[in-house]
Amino acid sequence: MRLDILIILVLVLLTGSWLAWQTRQPEMPVERLSVLSLMAGGDGDFRRVTEPVPLSFPEAHAKHPEYQNEWWYFTGNLDTEDGERLGFQYTLFRFGTRPAERLDSAWAADTTWMAHLALSDGRQQQFFQSERFARGALGLAGADETRWWLRDWEVIRDDQTWHLEADAGDFALELAMTPKRPIVLQGDQGYSRKGPEPGNASRYYSVTRLDTRGQIRIGEQTLAVTGLSWLDREWGSNQLSEEQAGWDWFALHLDDGRDLMLARLRNLDGSTSEWSYGQLVQPDGSARYLENEEFSMEVLRWWTDRNGARWPLDWRIEVPLAGLSLVTRATFDDQHWQGSVDYWEGMIEVIDFDSDQPAGRGYLELSGYGEG
Repeated sequence: MRLDILIILVLVLLTGSWLAWQTRQPEMPVERLSVLSLMAGGDGDFRRVTEPVPLSFPEAHAKHPEYQNEWWYFTGNLDTEDGERLGFQYTLFRFGTRPAERLDSAWAADTTWMAHLALSDGRQQQFFQSERFARGALGLAGADETRWWLRDWEVIRDDQTWHLEADAGDFALELAMTPKRPIVLQGDQGYSRKGPEPGNASRYYSVTRLDTRGQIRIGEQTLAVTGLSWLDREWGSNQLSEEQAGWDWFALHLDDGRDLMLARLRNLDGSTSEWSYGQLVQPDGSARYLENEEFSMEVLRWWTDRNGARWPLDWRIEVPLAGLSLVTRATFDDQHWQGSVDYWEGMIEVIDFDSDQPAGRGYLELSGYGEG
């Protein structure tokens, strides 16, 4: 009897220690992750995106564990009551370690979850960032049709509004984001090709314009904010070709009411991949897919970070069929993510090239430059 009690006590202690290990704030991973390793490699047992299929909503909002990689991605430009400009990013990433059907038990973790939270303060030119990790077991992180979370950072969908709450200690966000446009299916009915090989593709949809209201805390100061946000949802396996090095991604809210997304995929030699693409969304929500040859992009200015990596921050963009000739400029240079994944993600200003007048605001993401 005493032996049975001892065994039970040992099991309880071991279980408690394991639970504490699972739920504690993880340390920064020793080995940094590479965009290419996350997007180009893959377990052959995961399903690949090889053709268009109808996407059903709200089911598509939930996780897709049969695919290896997935993310829920918000960015936005905000204004305080005093006219100060702020930008934010909140991203929930899911990285599958093995297909869900191969799990041995309900306690096994088939997924690593990572969340990125960032705030750009345009006036102070300060960039705040925080990241968290969790394994897929015990409900520490996940995504269903109405809730996307990693511990207490979460997005909850209520009717047509997404509510984001995330507190990183020295800064925090509490935002309500309501779509002003219908969902845009990227590529061919949400089938977004990234390269020539079978599976170099993803399921991809966006909500390009969300009316955003709420509050942001920086240190002890809480600010009421309003603005516009953008949601990207994407999943797949082995999305990038081995010949690709990264991408330059623009999400622009133009002052004339149009939304413009451009994704320049880069080859290893620095040239533009023929699989680059874009999307132009009209004020009425109608969208037109842009082929690679229907737009052009030119770097106007590079910035060198403290580690010596160079990042292209200012650009010239031409979309002739839309009558667009634009310049984009980083609101400030150092919006450089330096966590487990190295990339640049920040708020940008949009200027009309001909008049040199403001034409909108947006977000720029640059990957594959600082990985060495």
